[in-house]
Amino acid sequence: MKIAIIGATGIVGSKMLQVLEEQNLNPDELILAASRRSRGRNIKWKGQKLRVQRVEDALEEKPDIALFSAGGATSREWAKSFTEAGCTLIDNSSAWRMENDVKLIVPEVNGGILTKEDKLISNPNCSTIQLVHVLGPLHKAYGLERVVVSTYQSVTGSGLKGIAQLDVERSGDSAQDPAYPHPIDLNCLPHGGEFDENGYTSEEMKLVNESRKILSLPDLKITGTVVRVPVKGGHSESVNISFEQKPDVAEIRRILSEIPGIVVQDKPQENLYPMPVTAEDKDETFVGRIRIDESAPNSINLWIVADNLRKGAATNTVQIARYMIEHNLI
Repeated sequence: MKIAIIGATGIVGSKMLQVLEEQNLNPDELILAASRRSRGRNIKWKGQKLRVQRVEDALEEKPDIALFSAGGATSREWAKSFTEAGCTLIDNSSAWRMENDVKLIVPEVNGGILTKEDKLISNPNCSTIQLVHVLGPLHKAYGLERVVVSTYQSVTGSGLKGIAQLDVERSGDSAQDPAYPHPIDLNCLPHGGEFDENGYTSEEMKLVNESRKILSLPDLKITGTVVRVPVKGGHSESVNISFEQKPDVAEIRRILSEIPGIVVQDKPQENLYPMPVTAEDKDETFVGRIRIDESAPNSINLWIVADNLRKGAATNTVQIARYMIEHNLI
């Protein structure tokens, strides 16, 4: 088994390498590729020194699986070449997510729809992954009626540039090449992505459209507000959910605690609830503050936190690859 990581020197690509090692997914050969400025670098992985090469060189080595995290432009340029060469490509960019013939996968939710014929598979947006990880089992139990989500998103979602802006501002200086149009330290920005004509941002519309696709609920009533906050550990989401049937909080805790990859932290009297600082560098989706919404019928509120670089990106991508391998789909 040959696995290639395209974008191996980026913030998510580096996490992919870490997750591959932690999960003991041991390819016979690991191929690393990145942009021109990173070509020739050596990266240590499991005691080996792996040389970063060009994308075209990685293609010539005919990997069985390629994990792409080099941006949408790179994915669109190279996806067809890799899949035509027989490679299964799992893409972490937004390039293919809403294409009708490309499956958008969170393995715990809809991994069962994957087949051997799927050569191009898309990884959802980070905030979508943790949301549907929780919504999926609750829909099976009670039937989703409406979802309102507000996100509190880490600067790591803006890559190294977002981290750099926060660090520079926190040291008392002004960022020379800021990721955001306003200061992020000691501030919250209700702005993720580009604003569309409808007044929503592209990140907010990803939450809506991707959730509908993954859950196979094209008419789901769902709306969101994305907020960037000055933290690094992961994305948080305040979610209000209305169901077709009356929910039970104790049963919801039980249902979610039995879902692979979900950790219920819901003892507020003991100050136990999910936080980015405790979710950082972990693969799980953490859920807490589960309570009945007393203002609306059949409704609850809850709080979801996950490390956006891991479950929201690298981990979910590697989990898709593992699913394909374990189910003999490659």
